[in-house]
Amino acid sequence: MARYSTDHKQATRQRIIETAGRRFKETGIDGSGIATLMSDAGLTNGAFYAHFESKDDLVASVVADELRRQADTFVELPAGRAGLRDFVHEYLSPEHRDSPALGCPSAALLDEIVRTTDTAKDAYTDGAKRVLDEMASRLSPRNPESARVKAIALYTMMVGTLQLARAVSDPQLSGEVLEAGTQNALALLR
Repeated sequence: MARYSTDHKQATRQRIIETAGRRFKETGIDGSGIATLMSDAGLTNGAFYAHFESKDDLVASVVADELRRQADTFVELPAGRAGLRDFVHEYLSPEHRDSPALGCPSAALLDEIVRTTDTAKDAYTDGAKRVLDEMASRLSPRNPESARVKAIALYTMMVGTLQLARAVSDPQLSGEVLEAGTQNALALLR
C-alpha cells in the first residue's frame, strides 16, 4: 500500500477545509454532514478520519482558516482608513450579500458558532481578534489599542448589516439595508 507524502496529506486536508468552509457558509454547519463534505472535496468518507478527529475538529479548523484568510485580505488593501473604506464597500456589496459561500464566515455562521464546541469557539475568538486588530491598526496606526472599541463597533455593524440584508425577502429592502449600513460604517470611519 503506497503512502502519501506529508505535502500531499496537508494539501488534501486544506482542500477539505476550504471545501467545507464554502459548504458551511452556504448550508450551515448543522446542514453539512461528513458524507456531503467529503463528496464535495472529491474524497470518500473513510478519508475524513485520516485528517480530522471529528466534525467538531473540522469545524474548528474551518473557522480558524476562514478568519485567517479574512484577516489576510487586509494586506491587499490601501493603508489606513482608505483601506477600511474599501473593505466596507466590498463587504456591504450586493455581490457579497448574494455569495455567502465565498464571503465572511461571521455573517454566515455566527448563529451556529454559538452552539459549537469550546474548541471551535476558541478558534473563532482567535480569528475575530485578528480581524479586529487589523481594523484597529488601520483606524489608529500609532495606537491601535485606542481604536479597539471603534473597530468592534465597525465590524459588528457590518456583520449585522450583511446578515439582515441576506435575511429579508424584499430585494429593495435588502438594498436599502446595505446602503444604510454602508453609510453608517463610513460615518464611523470619519
